[in-house]
Amino acid sequence: MSEERKSGRRRLVGVVASDKMMKTVTVVVTRRVQDPLYRKYVSRMSKFKAHDARGEAHAGDTVEIEEHRPLSATKRWKVIRVLRRAEA
Repeated sequence: MSEERKSGRRRLVGVVASDKMMKTVTVVVTRRVQDPLYRKYVSRMSKFKAHDARGEAHAGDTVEIEEHRPLSATKRWKVIRVLRRAEA
């Protein structure tokens, strides 16, 4: 029970594309969907701006983000944790 999430907020896993802003990272989430006509799987990418208060996520890192209340005009997500660091 302690491991389960109590809120209905979505969580996504993606790669940090940019960390040039203060306390904000741009995360690219890739998902695979099936084309309705040709039944071929294609990749779709979405970019999300996420709040990173501690500044621990850097470009190339794989992170988990969660929906959050609006923090700015475009920022609706926050970084939960860094899953894997980028290789140098």
